[in-house]
Amino acid sequence: MLVTKTIQQYQYDIFNHKNGCENIVKSFLEKIESYKPLNAFIEVYEEESIKRAKELDTKRINGNPLGKLYGVVVALKDVICYKDHKISAASNILIGFTSVYNSTVVEKLLAEDAIIIGNCNCDEFAMGSTNENSAYGNVLNALDETKVPGGSSGGSAVAVQAGMCMISLGSDTGGSVRQPGDFCGIIGLKPTYGRISRHGLIAYASSFDQIGIFGNNIEDVGLVLEVISGGDDYDSTASNNKLEKITALNNNSLYRFVYLKNALNHSSLDPEIKNRIENLIQKLKKEGHVVEGIDFELLDYIVPAYYVLATAEASSNLSRYDGVRYGIKDTSVTNITEMYTKTRTMGFGKEVKRRIMLGTFVLSSGYYDAYFSKAQQVRRLLVEETEKIFKQYDAVILPTTPCTAFSIGQMETDPVAMYLADIYTVFANLTGIAAISLPLFKHINNMPFGVQIMSDKYNEVTLLHISEMLLKDYKQ
Repeated sequence: MLVTKTIQQYQYDIFNHKNGCENIVKSFLEKIESYKPLNAFIEVYEEESIKRAKELDTKRINGNPLGKLYGVVVALKDVICYKDHKISAASNILIGFTSVYNSTVVEKLLAEDAIIIGNCNCDEFAMGSTNENSAYGNVLNALDETKVPGGSSGGSAVAVQAGMCMISLGSDTGGSVRQPGDFCGIIGLKPTYGRISRHGLIAYASSFDQIGIFGNNIEDVGLVLEVISGGDDYDSTASNNKLEKITALNNNSLYRFVYLKNALNHSSLDPEIKNRIENLIQKLKKEGHVVEGIDFELLDYIVPAYYVLATAEASSNLSRYDGVRYGIKDTSVTNITEMYTKTRTMGFGKEVKRRIMLGTFVLSSGYYDAYFSKAQQVRRLLVEETEKIFKQYDAVILPTTPCTAFSIGQMETDPVAMYLADIYTVFANLTGIAAISLPLFKHINNMPFGVQIMSDKYNEVTLLHISEMLLKDYKQ
């Protein structure tokens, strides 16, 4: 099921005339068709991707310079704009809307000769942890169709998991790349906040959102990160900090790790996940790495602070969907207030409405200081504590999720339980640091799970070196 070749190996076959872009694209299209019941794709750009593949084959035959991602087949989450293609954030309120411009990441992918094969299903407006909150229906986990793939980037994760593309892009607001990566048994990288431009990414919570990368190996993920990172005149939060070239991933360095003792002892953590991560810690120590545990007193404040702040930002960001400028509208109305109400009632799903209402509540005059201001203070404390940690250590070791993939429908009646399952991932979004989920283990229930590694801001090179070491030497 899984794609085992790296991008470099695909390109080697092309350059040595063992294959061509057109044949590769057609093989991926066949696979997408065979896995159609998984509902990972909203739209597949079949004719367009074949046409582009032919153009790239001609470019190579004519001896023209080729991009770093020549022939790489990529899928996009349905929140990333691609000019003249439909984008809806998996919401009824944007059904039929066509993007009028390219996101910065799409511009960079195309400039390096990538092939975009389609857009992927997701939770509506990236709100959810199961990919069950979509106007297009559930996405199914390719390893067990009774399980969810995780969310919100579940379609993008399954596209890579089932070998329907080489690489996919998602968005990570509170774990929406790492958690589905964990549930699907693939790599999910959330870079430093600002490492990748958010221009052309439909916003959920602007100070948390970050485009992330799904892949099957660190080499591919690192190459794509090199291509799509960097500053952007269209996004003032995109950093001009230069990403060091990610080379020589095979290294024998020793690292300084820290783990949060109360995170591993948390009541929500599956005993087998706890045991396997503790065994990993002991193996790292035996190999000469420094691995130390600390008590992290702010752990229980992470999820509440995240959901107060993220929903507050969502209530503001989603106010633009009012039926006036774009998207659906109820034409039977007689006044503007009625149009707003009916359009949003008709267009937004249950989970989006829940989060808008929660965000509006915490921003209201009577509760702003009690909730929003306090959550901002917690965020500041988390940033300060994180800075102290990375003055002493190279990386933090955490579980990615408290359990393996949920059963379909399991979280439907208890959204709070779904929110609390983000306990290990939202830390990186609150503090803006880089984090990755690595598929190291298999549970007794036959579902995959991994470990999460976090590094300091703009230190993705170290993060990827550590990740390569763990996948090479510690995968079980």
